[in-house]
Amino acid sequence: MDYAILASQLRKPEGENGRRVAENMNASNSLITLHTVAHLQLAAGDAVLEIGMGNGFFCKDVVQWQRDITYAGCDFSELMVTEATAFNQLWIEAERASFHECEACALPFSNNTFNKVFSVNTIYFWEQPLTELAEILRVLQHGGKVVIALRSRASMQQLPFTAYGFNLYETAEVEQLLQQAGFTDIHSIEEAEPPFEVHGHDKHIQLQALYIIGCKP
Repeated sequence: MDYAILASQLRKPEGENGRRVAENMNASNSLITLHTVAHLQLAAGDAVLEIGMGNGFFCKDVVQWQRDITYAGCDFSELMVTEATAFNQLWIEAERASFHECEACALPFSNNTFNKVFSVNTIYFWEQPLTELAEILRVLQHGGKVVIALRSRASMQQLPFTAYGFNLYETAEVEQLLQQAGFTDIHSIEEAEPPFEVHGHDKHIQLQALYIIGCKP
């Protein structure tokens, strides 16, 4: 397996291989994404933004959580925006969901648009994380919440593809970034994920999920 190619597809899925990678990510990220949504503490009428939504598989889990929730997803992969739009036509037609091709450092939304923002396993690819976090702060309403979900550096280093273009973190480093970006009420939750077998390896790997939570003052 060419781990550099896999890492590139995980960062920005493209072509038929990108479709397959996105489907695999839905499976491998299911638990951490659903836990992230739970940590948002969604309420009726929330306006939610997901950064790096992939093929939009988890849009339904957000909009169905409570009544009148609206969801916007953004991704800088044209393929993922196309896939997400096709998968979620019913929610788009109901004006409950929208999908946008953009980078996290340049979100196409007005100030104070959302009261909940989340991102799962994308911070590894942010070239200037303080810039991305500043954009999140800008589009958040005062008192709004962000949840940045990732897996710890120590556990991710067990996966060979993370040697190619991944910026890995531990909890304290992400908390410091949120503080520097201007977030308050910062706290974190750490959870060990169930062990899984990596294809081609005779061992099971256990990843440590990190949820870093902050608010806009």
